[in-house]
Amino acid sequence: MRELIELTGMVLKSTSVGEYDKRLVLLTRERGKITAFARGAKRPGSRLMGPSRPFAFGTFRLYEGREAYNLQDAEISRYFEELASDVEAACYGQYFLEFGDYYSRENLDGSAMLLLIYQSLRALLKPGLPDRLVRRVFELKAMVTGGEYTEKPPAAVSESAAYAWEYVVWSPVEKLYTFTLTEPVMEEFSRCVEMNLRRYVDREFQSLRILEAMGGNSAAGIEML
Repeated sequence: MRELIELTGMVLKSTSVGEYDKRLVLLTRERGKITAFARGAKRPGSRLMGPSRPFAFGTFRLYEGREAYNLQDAEISRYFEELASDVEAACYGQYFLEFGDYYSRENLDGSAMLLLIYQSLRALLKPGLPDRLVRRVFELKAMVTGGEYTEKPPAAVSESAAYAWEYVVWSPVEKLYTFTLTEPVMEEFSRCVEMNLRRYVDREFQSLRILEAMGGNSAAGIEML
């Protein structure tokens, strides 16, 4: 009999398969990115309906198959349903999921990226913290987590922007979203993150195109929250 395993993770992607099933991409702490099928998740009243939604975070119980897992049950601790009330924040959140899907790999420790996505989604819901800043901090830290060399900004910047860059690179994820930037420093910081994205990321993201269509875009200049 196959062994039932428990993995802590989040649903990055959910697509329909046939009339009643769903194919999920999960980012898990223990096994990195995995593919799982949720049989009957689209049937009314299915216990797998909620756990098959993007952003669902919790403990997933699965059977391991040859090429994919089969989801049997889940205990979801956070759905991030608050994002549904803010279209722009929801798009940013979806972008984080897409980015995590791009950078994550199967059978590799996914704990760092999972924690980054989780904390970044929480930051989107934090009053007074601009979504634009959350996006750029997430992107820079995701590249660091992915092993890209980003120790210093790729262009000459002000002392404030350089400090913000180093803070994001070296701080633990739990401490990332504790500052804001003045608009001039934000522009510098964003420009440098964008330069690194063009250098290291060869993927276009659907959610980012939607955001751009929407127009979503303690040194001096840095205010710690």
